[in-house]
Amino acid sequence: MTFLERMIGAAKLDPRVYEEVEADRTATPQALAVVVLAAVAGGIGVGEGIRGLVFGTVAGLVGWAIWAGLIYFIGTRWLPESGTRSDVGELLRTIGFANSPGILRVLGIVPALGAIVFIVTAVWTLVAVVIAVRQALDYRSTGRAIGVCLIGWLVQVAILVLIGVIVRR
Repeated sequence: MTFLERMIGAAKLDPRVYEEVEADRTATPQALAVVVLAAVAGGIGVGEGIRGLVFGTVAGLVGWAIWAGLIYFIGTRWLPESGTRSDVGELLRTIGFANSPGILRVLGIVPALGAIVFIVTAVWTLVAVVIAVRQALDYRSTGRAIGVCLIGWLVQVAILVLIGVIVRR
């Protein structure tokens, strides 16, 4: 499957695509490219200029790495199922591709579409991340994947707020 086919399949929420990128150890650079493309598209969509693009891309990459590490820890240590087998690389790849819908944020540059595009792509990406986590952690239960994502999101927000407070001092 090509890079573009993987992105489209991930955006279509196809579990087979997530299984494929989970197993393909060479797909990590592709997952990174998806995260960067989605961050750049979002930066263009909100019209933040070069500084906003750079900050958004760095934040996207840092968030992706933190998210994958948190999900790995929570999903394999706190809430594993009997068949859970994973590593951080699998989560980096699947979660990276789950960012595929974010590329549509570039449409936010259209004044009438801005808020709608960002809301739709945020929800779409969240659903994709749940599927990515379910597949990477070999869960049978989507509910467990939702729980892991919710806990991970809360911890990530707390970490990012703490970093923001430290950086502003």
